[in-house]
Amino acid sequence: MKVRKLFIILLIFIQEASLAGVGLRPSPASINLKSPYVSPKDTAEVNSLVRKGIKFLSSKDSFDQVKVYIDSAVLICEKRNIDMPPGLHLLLARYHYTTGDLRSASEEAAIALKQSAAEGNSDILARTNLFLGDYYRRTGFYKESLEYYGNAISVSQKEGLKGIIPLSYINQAEVFRRIGDLQGERRCYQLMIDAANKEENTSFASRGYERWGYSYLGDTVTAERRNFRMADSLVKKGITISVELNDTALIATSLTHLGWNYYLEKMYDSSIYYYERSIKYSAHANLYSTSANSLGNLGTIYSDLRQPEKAIAYYKKGIVQAKKVNDIYDLWWIYRDMSNMYLQLKDTSNAFRNYVQFKKYSDIYLQKASSEGLADARIRYEADSHRKEVEMLSLRLKNNRLLNYGFAGLIILTVAIGLLLLRGSKLKEKRQISEMNRRISEITQANLRQQMNPHFIFNTLNSIQYYMYQHDKLATNNYLTKFSSLMRKVLDNSQHTSIPISDELAALNLYLELESIRFKDKFEYKITMDDEIDPLIHKVPTMLIQPYVENSICHGLIPKEGKGFVNIDLKLKDDHILCIIEDNGIGREAAKGRNLKKEGNHNSLGTQITKSRLELVNELYGTSLLTFYTDLLDENGEPAGTRVEIHIPLIS
Repeated sequence: MKVRKLFIILLIFIQEASLAGVGLRPSPASINLKSPYVSPKDTAEVNSLVRKGIKFLSSKDSFDQVKVYIDSAVLICEKRNIDMPPGLHLLLARYHYTTGDLRSASEEAAIALKQSAAEGNSDILARTNLFLGDYYRRTGFYKESLEYYGNAISVSQKEGLKGIIPLSYINQAEVFRRIGDLQGERRCYQLMIDAANKEENTSFASRGYERWGYSYLGDTVTAERRNFRMADSLVKKGITISVELNDTALIATSLTHLGWNYYLEKMYDSSIYYYERSIKYSAHANLYSTSANSLGNLGTIYSDLRQPEKAIAYYKKGIVQAKKVNDIYDLWWIYRDMSNMYLQLKDTSNAFRNYVQFKKYSDIYLQKASSEGLADARIRYEADSHRKEVEMLSLRLKNNRLLNYGFAGLIILTVAIGLLLLRGSKLKEKRQISEMNRRISEITQANLRQQMNPHFIFNTLNSIQYYMYQHDKLATNNYLTKFSSLMRKVLDNSQHTSIPISDELAALNLYLELESIRFKDKFEYKITMDDEIDPLIHKVPTMLIQPYVENSICHGLIPKEGKGFVNIDLKLKDDHILCIIEDNGIGREAAKGRNLKKEGNHNSLGTQITKSRLELVNELYGTSLLTFYTDLLDENGEPAGTRVEIHIPLIS
């Protein structure tokens, strides 16, 4: 009986040990039996190697040296049968974190946290909490990150540790910035500065003012983050401290903030002053990226001031500095601004050359950002997988297999439902695209038939016949040539959803010439276009303007006594092209009454087609193509014509 009990106890012990083994792996040294006495000399030697490893940890050039110190410290622990101290576990965690082995990093940090708490080693405990805050921030678990930073602050305040509290606050500010909590971010900067002042750590205080001021810069004057005075005041406080510390890098960076702050207010002289000062400091410390940023922004300022020669000189200097450190970001936006400046100068050759460079570095920058995004996604995925794995191991320790199966089944069901929803969404999207293409085809053909309606063709052929009877071969040939050209352009343009403005206006001009000849100079017309509009690059939906012009002529000018006039004016706005069609005809009310007498309740087919096309263009491009009608009145309040304003979305 006793043997049986002993056997059962042994089985339970083996099972418990095997289940415990699937958790955090013990260090190699912890497997061996430890000596009851540990020499202070042994501990001091290990801790010395740890301190040396920490020094090399932040240097990329000497990073391999860290592994040497770690291996030496571990070897001492194994040979002398002593436990690895929590500081060594923390160093291992930081090393694995830097090399991308997040699983090992979290395991070593967990050991360091447990040992330092058990031994009462408050310094390592606080620093381990700080490290775990960084770990969870990188892996996207922001709630846990804030909690660990808070733990580091609490331990440091309780034990009077210096240097950790300001660092924890600035890292918390970064978490709040990532989740979009602007107030939380700024509150952390203020707490960081207060903690730095209490510790008399002016270096952290200057950094806090620089980041706090930067949070008020924003991108535009209307941005939520923007506050010119706060940004100016806080950054200048940081610069004052940095000058006392002779922190050249922080001074140069802060001066670029001031330059940008004044540039957004269009205070160009002050902006130039601070950027030039930044260049001096960055040149002294070989801060090529900061220097490139300042030089490029000076180029943009002089471009805004219409001083292209100075702008080009600064742009080129900025490019030289950026290329020294392969600063892709500054290279792509400097080439972009240079290209835009040459376009404004109408120097298309240089604009094109710089645009090619802009695209080159823009593609590299986007590819790099995409790679970093994928790397971060992989890190988060691995961390999340590890987290779920630990949770499932905990469930195994509780012998809750049924819940595990249910959880796995839920995941499979969720994935299956997600796949079905995704498939349904794609099918729905395909149907919508097919329906939209069909509607585009139908409305395009309807618009084509409307423009080539039998009434217009019949009248045109009558006019041609009239000239032939008059034996006016020159007029007949001229009229027939214009008519055939118009028909060809209408047919060509109808094959495309959108066409360059030059093609649209060419067809419109031919139409106006034919109508002017057909109605024996009953009206005059004029087409004007802003110089800012590129007739080859900017596009408009096919055959969009002509129906409005036709309405002006047929319903406004032809019934008018005396000679009429129609004016078509195109202007470039921020997000659309404004097309204004204005005539001095009889007005919409008189035209409507005239049509009712003539055609009863007949609705204009052209108006219906145009309305459908506007709705389709808005749906196709995700824009808001608007049309506004204004009835013009003379000084006596009598109808004096109609103005139509069409907001055409920018298509390129």
